[in-house]
Amino acid sequence: MNRSKVVFPRAFLSMLLLISLLLGSPSLWAESSFRVVTSIKPVHSILAALMIGTEGPELLVDGEALPFGYQLNESQKADVAGASLIVWVGPELEKFLIEPVAQAQQSGARVMTLLDDPELKILPSRWSKNDESMERDPFFWLDSRNTLILVDELARALMDADGARAHLYRRNRANLLARVAELDRRLEYGYRGLKSGIGMAYYDTLQYFEQAYALKIRGVLAQSPQQSVEAIKLLQSHAKLKEGYYACLLTERGMPMPELPLLTEGVEINIGILDSFGSAMKAGPELYFELMKNNTDTIKSCLQYSGDAAKLAAKEQYEPEVAKIGGKFMLIDQDGKLVTEKDMQGKFQLIYFGYTFCPDICPTSLQVMSLALDMLGDRADLIKPYFITVDPERDNAKVMKNYVQYFNQHLVGLTGTKVMIERVAKEFKVKYAKVIEPGSDPNLYIMDHSASVYLMAPNGEFITKFAHGISAKQMVEALNSYLPKQTADSR
Repeated sequence: MNRSKVVFPRAFLSMLLLISLLLGSPSLWAESSFRVVTSIKPVHSILAALMIGTEGPELLVDGEALPFGYQLNESQKADVAGASLIVWVGPELEKFLIEPVAQAQQSGARVMTLLDDPELKILPSRWSKNDESMERDPFFWLDSRNTLILVDELARALMDADGARAHLYRRNRANLLARVAELDRRLEYGYRGLKSGIGMAYYDTLQYFEQAYALKIRGVLAQSPQQSVEAIKLLQSHAKLKEGYYACLLTERGMPMPELPLLTEGVEINIGILDSFGSAMKAGPELYFELMKNNTDTIKSCLQYSGDAAKLAAKEQYEPEVAKIGGKFMLIDQDGKLVTEKDMQGKFQLIYFGYTFCPDICPTSLQVMSLALDMLGDRADLIKPYFITVDPERDNAKVMKNYVQYFNQHLVGLTGTKVMIERVAKEFKVKYAKVIEPGSDPNLYIMDHSASVYLMAPNGEFITKFAHGISAKQMVEALNSYLPKQTADSR
């Protein structure tokens, strides 16, 4: 029997070889099958920056669309169902994803519900009526300290789920953290301009921004486009606008505002348009930075960045973190003894500036610092924690002594005269100012202040700064990278 010789074209053989290589390479196969799906642009932007060098994440709510009332098309449902990792904010914001995410999770997909992440600083909604139905405020990304934590959380999830490319995620994480930290420092420095007037917001998107950067929003008309505006709330808000109680009205791009004409009828007021979802911006790694700049500029412009606060800020120059921090100063400790920068040397120092009447940020920061020291175990013997008041009028030595004992037995409270505090704050580039609300008791003032924790070396040199919002676990990881392996004999 004759057998004919089959000759395959060279291109066909090359294709077979390529297929064989792809099928035989676990890392290449893993890369091509690893798919990340996320919901909204701000979160997508952080993921896109972390995934530079890969195929990148898939975005569901793209273009000018918003998550309120959004519906997935059939193609997007398939994308969610076939995802390796799904990152969404949570049911308070993205109701359209509740069922698809649950189904994908049952099929083996990894899911990150960011409002459930214990590392992030998640605030309760100001519209929750009781503890049983406690809703969470979903706009956590408008606090850049939360975004610093988010970068770490997302990078860790990517490295765990796609270990073959962990080196890429690790490199991108370092680059992104540096950029977000720089953004955070600039926002912290620029807080003076945000308190030059009182604002009103149409929708409640700014609670995180208010707390982080001392923005004064004293009126909010509605929770979101998903809830109707109460008639009495509309009338009261209109009356306050007409009386000139607010310097600015902040709205949100793309969100329907049917009551806006009635709200502003007969009123002359600055109106600023925020874009908290980046709906008018191109999706990608730069969007988050554009979003934060746009919102900050909009708020400053709307509040008429002027007056004493703005003049004071204009005289100062922004100094990057590499600028010298620390120097000569003299303070009084909780026992009434004189303390200088020399007395604090010999151990690493964790230093936090705040005040005892602080309602939330200060106790939270001190709790995180104290918990981190507890988690360090014996290695905490290398560190001495300090709490320096920026409110010497109320925080005398006795008050400081009573206050610090609630946090850590080794925490030292430091106070002094007004001039002493001004001197040490200047050495550490700490910004603070007394704020008295119009018509309120002048003795019940609050203090706007920088909220970072400083780490100083045993010789008094500045090492780094931990942003407000960092978790105790993250602080411990960072401290371990600076501390020597040997522990001191005693504190």
